[in-house]
Amino acid sequence: MFDFSHAVDRHGTWCTQWDYVADRFGQANLLPFTISDMDFPTAPCILEALQRRLRHGVLGYSRWQNDDFTGAIAHWYQSRFDCAIDAGQLVYGPSVIYMVSQLIRQWSQPGDAVLIHTPAYDAFYKAIEGNQRHVLSAPLAPEPGGLWRCDMDRLETLLARPDCKIMLLCSPHNPTGKVWSRQELTTMAQLCQRHQVRVISDEIHMDMVWGEQRHTPWRAVGGMDWALLSSGSKSFNIPALTGAWGLIDNAGDRQRYLAALKGQDGLSSPAVLALVAHIAAYREGAPWLDALRDYLQNNLQYVADTLNAAFPQLDWRPPQATYLAWIDLRALHIDDHALQQTLIEQQKVAIMPGYTYGAEGEGFIRLNVGCPLSKLECGVSRLIAALRTLDSGR
Repeated sequence: MFDFSHAVDRHGTWCTQWDYVADRFGQANLLPFTISDMDFPTAPCILEALQRRLRHGVLGYSRWQNDDFTGAIAHWYQSRFDCAIDAGQLVYGPSVIYMVSQLIRQWSQPGDAVLIHTPAYDAFYKAIEGNQRHVLSAPLAPEPGGLWRCDMDRLETLLARPDCKIMLLCSPHNPTGKVWSRQELTTMAQLCQRHQVRVISDEIHMDMVWGEQRHTPWRAVGGMDWALLSSGSKSFNIPALTGAWGLIDNAGDRQRYLAALKGQDGLSSPAVLALVAHIAAYREGAPWLDALRDYLQNNLQYVADTLNAAFPQLDWRPPQATYLAWIDLRALHIDDHALQQTLIEQQKVAIMPGYTYGAEGEGFIRLNVGCPLSKLECGVSRLIAALRTLDSGR
């Protein structure tokens, strides 16, 4: 029913990944596998809903607190995760990272610490340090089979620090693709409650969980004061529309967040097309998303099969979640910066270096497979060529 193999030319559309690749990589006209949006058009049901709204012609101020929007989110949670939510706990924001930053300001003071599991999404570092807080790193340990483990004893030691006020959780985890088990989440909730640490759970990749893995929303484990934040932007490839939502457990915290959204930042009127897109996605988009999920899993398996055929010592396995291939290259003993130089200057391809996500990311790369297979084949071929060039030169 849905064709994800057709390549759409995104050049000249003010596209961050294609038109502005030089901003991060220093050269234009690279084949990009970078920022986590996809090269696919969004679901037809979303495009049709947007067109209907545009035909109406009036694009005035709007409200997110309506039954269509909140009901669609509740329906998605119930149908996809068998999890009932209280619509009264819902809040809106222009993006998940905006909401993260607002809650960091609300729940801590300059100089306090925010705990994150590292390697971590680079915007987490910016949101924490940009708000004059400091990062408290809880490293994830790699295990055989591409799995990742959190040392709960070490985590508790960090949570017990007087300056640790917030745990900023990425669930599923970006960049490793780790899916947190219900037991892990329950343990973390108990530890945070014991040490009076609030929790912000960024669950924007919740729909991209593979195989037998299951995403458990933080809402299902609870604990002390918490916020769960998400958006349809990753799942349905609509980040340019802006728009995110969240659940804030404590009524007082919720009202303070909404007061800041409106009074401090003047952002209470949402982009109406974002509301339209989310309603269509969560009410009608499941068949498209399920087809996309199949395609993305096949892409990840292609990366594994092709890369391991060229370098068996890597034994790379697809992640448990996300369409971001977090590839461990340490077995090849190749310098990260030399690899980036070869990828950019010789192979003309842009792939995110692992050190972007902190010191624990050294020796890794993050390759976005959210694209037609034809593009991915070209990118993986260039990556292998770069690795062979550096391997033969040692």
